[in-house]
Amino acid sequence: MKILHLDVNHQLIIDQFNELGFSNDEDYTSTKEEIEAKIQNYDGIIIRSRFTIDQTFINKATNLKFIGRLGAGLENIDTAYAKNKNIFLASAPEGNRNAVGEHTLGMLLSLFNKLNTADKEVRSGKWQREENRGVELDGKTVGIIGYGNMGKAFAKKLRGFDVEVVCYDIEGGVGDDRARQVGILELYQKTDVLSLHVPETELTKGMVNTEFIEKFHKPFWLLNTARGKCVNTSDLVKALEDKKILGAGLDVLEYEKSSFENMFNDGNLPDAFQYLVKANNVLFTPHIAGWTVESKQKLAQTIVDKIKDRFC
Repeated sequence: MKILHLDVNHQLIIDQFNELGFSNDEDYTSTKEEIEAKIQNYDGIIIRSRFTIDQTFINKATNLKFIGRLGAGLENIDTAYAKNKNIFLASAPEGNRNAVGEHTLGMLLSLFNKLNTADKEVRSGKWQREENRGVELDGKTVGIIGYGNMGKAFAKKLRGFDVEVVCYDIEGGVGDDRARQVGILELYQKTDVLSLHVPETELTKGMVNTEFIEKFHKPFWLLNTARGKCVNTSDLVKALEDKKILGAGLDVLEYEKSSFENMFNDGNLPDAFQYLVKANNVLFTPHIAGWTVESKQKLAQTIVDKIKDRFC
């Protein structure tokens, strides 16, 4: 098996593939077109989000047996076409789910206790206690949309709090002792905090829009550590202005580039984003919810294990 690595990952993935007798080549700089010119020589590729694996790429990869993506989702791969070509697809949501759960909880507690604004104020010589009075998580209802690896990890982190956790998912029977599965109407009725843990699909793109937000019975806090395009940013701004949304923790943004690596490379930032930048009740991180020292290793190990189980 000859494998081409297209993104830098934890060294264990190459070391363990070597131990299995695989041949490993690394190419982290060539263009997509340059990769396509030689991809027929490889049985497998390892990628994060460097570029899209589309039909043109797959057609040139005439010997490809597997694609390993070190991340939770496969949205940068034409999965239907790859499966039609009998290419095995391996992603690694198990590898960074704990990191996402911890990060989501951290964003929520920071928003509730105004940690980001209070820190900036103290550093600038301001000591404003009443203005930074927080709210407590206990007694709230946390609604989770998407109860797979990431949603379950967040629910696990909430077990130490006196909260009700409910989940909504397009699949039935996913609830457990950490989150009670509910219908969409109950989610609208009860939610104080809404956390998104869904993949990017045609169903989830633009899911959080004005129509969706208006259906909630109470103003709520929004957390998005899933995919940026699930939230319509202009509608989010309107909801913040109208106080339908009390605050937002955003690890991902609608304007991210397809590689997820850089949002600012064209310099054209929309007005809605400029509003969010100035809002004290909005907390940003740069798509790092699953990006820990530990998850880097676990993501690589997960992919190795899945490839090994399939081909060895």
